[in-house]
Parts: sequence; structure tokens; C-alpha cells
Amino acid sequence: MTEKLLFTGKTHNTGGRNGGTKSSDGMLELKLAQPHPAAENLFGAAWSACYIGAIEVAALQRKIKLPAGLAVDTEIDLNVNDGSYFLRARLNVSLPELDRDVAHELIHAAHAICPYSKATHGNIDVETNLI
Repeated sequence: MTEKLLFTGKTHNTGGRNGGTKSSDGMLELKLAQPHPAAENLFGAAWSACYIGAIEVAALQRKIKLPAGLAVDTEIDLNVNDGSYFLRARLNVSLPELDRDVAHELIHAAHAICPYSKATHGNIDVETNLI
């Protein structure tokens, strides 16, 4: 099997009170006066965008028509214990009007497709909820 590069995201970040981030393609430009909660919010936004795409791929593979209201609300917690920092995540998925068993199947399959889910698997506690 041959690997194929699909996309490379490039950003430039600066710190301090006037800090921020900007993507090389100009699609993203944000002021980030503090590293947190900006890092957790950006991670949540990126993961949920990827996860929606993974749900769409899973549905396409199964020939399931997705409802118009597909949404993912992601919560990323930054925690500390004895000076060691770690993350926890909750992915709250809305698949209105879709059979709950089918929705759970898609949600489960999406974790095997989404690169963010793969990268975090076994590294952070992740809770996925169908809302």
C-alpha cells in the first residue's frame, strides 16, 4: 500500500499578550493572548471537525444517509495532578432523526477513521456521547 500525503497544515504561533496564530494559507488567524484555554479550544475545534468528516466517511461506507443536523460539541479538559498536566475529552455527537443503534455504530466507526481519535487513543480519557 502506498502512502499519499493529503494535506499539510502549517501555522505560525507567537506568545505573549499580543500572541496569536496564523495559518500559511490565510484561512486561520486568531489572537491568543493566553496559551490556555486557547490550546484546548483549538484542539477541540480541530478534533471535532475531523470527527465529523470521519462520521461522514463511515456513513458513506455503510450507505447511510446522514441527517442535516450532524454536529459535534467537543469539551477538552486541561487537568493537573502532582504537577503533571493531562487532558480529558468529551465528544458530544448529535445525529438527529437517525436510529440510535445506527448512530452509535457510526460514532464507534468514526474513532477508527479520525486521525485525531487515533492519535489520542490510549493517551487520554475520551468519552463519546450521543445527544
